[in-house]
Amino acid sequence: MNSGIEVSKLRSIGALYIAEHRLRSMWKWRGIITAVAIGNPLFYLISIGVGVGVLVSQNSGTSGTGGVEYLVFLAPALLATTSITGAMDEVLFPTIDGFKWRKTFFAMNATPITGPQIALGLFLAAMVRVTYAVVLYWALLVAFGVMTLSDSWRVIPLMIFAGAAFGSFMLGITAGVKNDDYYFAVLGRLVIAPLFLFSGTFFPLTTMPIFLQPIGWVSPLWHATELGRHFSYGYPISTDVIVLHFAYLISLTVIGFLLTRKRFTARLLT
Repeated sequence: MNSGIEVSKLRSIGALYIAEHRLRSMWKWRGIITAVAIGNPLFYLISIGVGVGVLVSQNSGTSGTGGVEYLVFLAPALLATTSITGAMDEVLFPTIDGFKWRKTFFAMNATPITGPQIALGLFLAAMVRVTYAVVLYWALLVAFGVMTLSDSWRVIPLMIFAGAAFGSFMLGITAGVKNDDYYFAVLGRLVIAPLFLFSGTFFPLTTMPIFLQPIGWVSPLWHATELGRHFSYGYPISTDVIVLHFAYLISLTVIGFLLTRKRFTARLLT
């Protein structure tokens, strides 16, 4: 009878057990996770936001940045980058590891825990990391005076949501990868780098040639950045465009979950 109760409990909250497993693993690397969460964006903030920002201010003032200093314009993009890259890292490697390197997902699936529960557990753990990274970096921006405490707190749930949208989609994509020989190289150089450079991160997307702007349109980083700028310092965006940004991120999240559920279930049956 006790065994039946345990099996029933495992089936009902199996995703939480997977999330706990991932969080315990993350805790061992908390120093590196913290350094990565604030290190890269901080370097960009200082080198680009302060260094290049001086040149931008001297040559064009604030005309190209919505009437604010370049550092203020750049900060929401870096916060969005922190969220999205944190989500990607936390779904990418554990998924490849679970399916191919150590095949731990097959052992988990030998218990009453299902494929969708494993996927949801990974996703929940990734969101804990994203939340930690976003709050930490936001506090840093507030401490530096780049964002104000009273006006910018709304970007925290927004950026977490952006990380969730990209994380769910990447979880579904990575679940279908069976040969990872070139996956990380292609993803980093042909997907992540272009999205970072051509998503209105360092300058408004509208200033780019029209044939490059579609890269930004399909980038969750651009949608998150535009919303972040609007809700942190009032960057002018129409209501219709705000709805469009949210609709895109919601659609990406739903597509990601559907793809993830399908691929985890199918792959664990092979």
